[in-house]
Amino acid sequence: MPAIILALLLTGCAAQMPAQLRTTVAELTVAAAQEAPAQHTGARVRWGGSILAVRNAADRTDIEVLAQPLDAAGRPQPDAPTAADAYGRFIARFAGFLDPAQYPQGRLLTVTGTLTGVETRNVGDYPYRYPVVAATAKHLWPEPTAPTDWPWYPDPWLGPPWPGFGPYPWYRDPWYSPWYRPW
Repeated sequence: MPAIILALLLTGCAAQMPAQLRTTVAELTVAAAQEAPAQHTGARVRWGGSILAVRNAADRTDIEVLAQPLDAAGRPQPDAPTAADAYGRFIARFAGFLDPAQYPQGRLLTVTGTLTGVETRNVGDYPYRYPVVAATAKHLWPEPTAPTDWPWYPDPWLGPPWPGFGPYPWYRDPWYSPWYRPW
């Protein structure tokens, strides 16, 4: 019985990939697509990263993304230690209009789609080869929120564990606070 409960708890805590991203894709990096675009054209990919820019044309929207490795749920990991060649830039191309206000710079985005080729655009004065993904699905990850409240303490007379707070700032429990030692 305890093993069943443990298994249920662990499956409930497992990272779940958004439904729109659950497709079979090729294990292909942005760098590999840049080096041999003809070999990989037509491959289904799942890439993600930080949004750099959004450009709207008359019939489509191009989102320029700084690629980052994905975790098991498909979320880009900006701080993950990986090989440098896994990073790069790509363009996620969507049919129709996407509002740039809803896709601000720095937000994390994951897309799935078909690799259609490579376009050369300038990054500063440097001509950069962008792999282009005709995106069929996207997931804009929510911004992380910082905790706003200090953790609750069971004894209201002690307050937070630093001097100067609480109703009696001159008294601190010696086992509670590392700063006050009466001996």
